[in-house]
Amino acid sequence: MMGATGCTLVFGGARSGKSAYAEQLAIASGKEVVYIATARAGDGEMAVRIAHHQRQRPAAWTTVEEPLALAGALRQWRAPGRLVLVDCLTLWLSNLMFADGTDYPDVGEIALPERFHAERAALLDVLAGAGGAAGGSAGEIVLVSNEVGMGIVPYGAISRAFTDEAGRLNQAVAAVCSRAVFVAAGLPLVLKGAPC
Repeated sequence: MMGATGCTLVFGGARSGKSAYAEQLAIASGKEVVYIATARAGDGEMAVRIAHHQRQRPAAWTTVEEPLALAGALRQWRAPGRLVLVDCLTLWLSNLMFADGTDYPDVGEIALPERFHAERAALLDVLAGAGGAAGGSAGEIVLVSNEVGMGIVPYGAISRAFTDEAGRLNQAVAAVCSRAVFVAAGLPLVLKGAPC
């Protein structure tokens, strides 16, 4: 059971069980759940993955699709007696990096769009207000994110920039959340905060 934790980051690698674990936390909370989906169905495979996740969710959950303005969605949907589950931060990051159709260079420094910086700052402001135990009285937030920096260094400037930004985002979110849980092979390891 979550208790009044305010904000929890659940992160791990691809197919680590992080989304399933975050959903278990939401169910165990006994609260009304709002699920904010950040994914966009850019191709057939992603559409299949999205449909699979939709079928797995309880019918009573409210689903909100918000690929870009995550801070605004959290402000709108967070409320006492409610848990907002965001899945996932790394898809949101990717959406922001490519929102304006920028053609990034293969080598050299990557300058990210101004909207990326504004949305990231807005998200961290919302989460900073939700991070402590007192923040939980206004509703809880559970965020899912990928840990993409544990493998080989990716090829190409944009891939490295994405990996770097995902790592920075996870660090910043973990710093303001009251709990951070790493999931590997379906097993949760609480790195910060009270046990779940």
